[in-house]
Amino acid sequence: MNYRGYKDLECYIKARELRKFISELAKKFPPQDKFLLTAQIIDCSRSITRNIAEGYGRYTFTDTRNFFIISRGSVTETMEQLTTAFDEKYITEDELKKGEEDCEHVFKLINGYIAYLDKSKKQMVQPFNLNPNY
Repeated sequence: MNYRGYKDLECYIKARELRKFISELAKKFPPQDKFLLTAQIIDCSRSITRNIAEGYGRYTFTDTRNFFIISRGSVTETMEQLTTAFDEKYITEDELKKGEEDCEHVFKLINGYIAYLDKSKKQMVQPFNLNPNY
């Protein structure tokens, strides 16, 4: 099967890299946080790519856009979980900085795709004008 769809989106590619980074970081968290911070940070980082994939598969611009907005929210949630991990001394300042930079990059890429959707929708709804001088 040659279909790649959402897997070719730059925002998905970078979000997947972020998700893998977060999964590796979470392996260092103490066992007592397994069902708290560990589960939460893994889930919100996975939510980024899940919502990109689901949104890409939706039929309308509005549905697609909404899932990308949810994905963007999951990015900021991941950033907050990284801050919590740092505050709890589970990760280093360098790991926090890398995670935040990666999150910011994914956030901007998702914003770019949302802007692309908005622009595409506007172009589709504009009436066709036969007068070239108009």
